[in-house]
Amino acid sequence: MEIVLSHIQAEALMLAQRRNETSATTSLDLGLSTSEVELSNAGVAFQDGQQLPWDQVEEISETKNVCFRLEANELHKIQAFSEETNRFCSLMPTTGAPTLLIAGFPMHRIKNTDPYRDTLTKIKAIAPITGRVLDTTTGLGYTAIQASHTTQDVITVELDPTVLDIARQNPWSKGLFDNPKISQLVGDSSEVITEFQNGAFTHIVHDPPTFSLAGELYSGAFYQELFRVLRRGGRLFHYVGDLDSQLGHRVAKGAIHRLKDAGFVNARPYPQAFGIVATK
Repeated sequence: MEIVLSHIQAEALMLAQRRNETSATTSLDLGLSTSEVELSNAGVAFQDGQQLPWDQVEEISETKNVCFRLEANELHKIQAFSEETNRFCSLMPTTGAPTLLIAGFPMHRIKNTDPYRDTLTKIKAIAPITGRVLDTTTGLGYTAIQASHTTQDVITVELDPTVLDIARQNPWSKGLFDNPKISQLVGDSSEVITEFQNGAFTHIVHDPPTFSLAGELYSGAFYQELFRVLRRGGRLFHYVGDLDSQLGHRVAKGAIHRLKDAGFVNARPYPQAFGIVATK
């Protein structure tokens, strides 16, 4: 059994210890469910027989930006250096679903929301989502998982195998790997998209990293490919960042201009999801 913990669970366990409690209810999958654990002077004992000494519980509690996996009584940080991108990636806890950190940038909104609610807002921007969906950047798979609830199938593309390795260790990403409606492709979306047929998708969710990390995914040439593979009447959501910030406003203005040049109509800001919606 893999147990995944963050500082949130560790801090609660340490508080129970200070109260001299002999058991506690906590989550072993970052908030998806709860389990009973036993507490002793030696540490925390889990129902599968694994144990975690208090000095390691304290280590987890002091580490705010990384989740930990306990497997065969060995504690591991869920993080890795990507040889594909030369960037450091890690699974960062929040009060809800965890987010992915790449080069220190969170890949979801976490201020006044959490990654799961952030994903729901993006999906709502082009709802109802039916038919066939393209998710241009898999990440932790939240978009693909959510879209699969109402669609026939979802094609999701991820550049970095290291990101997928982290997703496999994330309890919230389980549906990415066991849902038959979701097909995963590994590669650069700006190249992979050229292999799809014209009008192959009814909806596209384009949620790229920040412009400084993936400028090619904001280019006019890529937008032309998005237009080509989208079915007539299909809808696009494009995340660009906080539209009220100077950078977000500038990125959105340029993106809307290039989307219109590519052929999209009704390209307009969608502030609730920090993005743009457009139609073919």
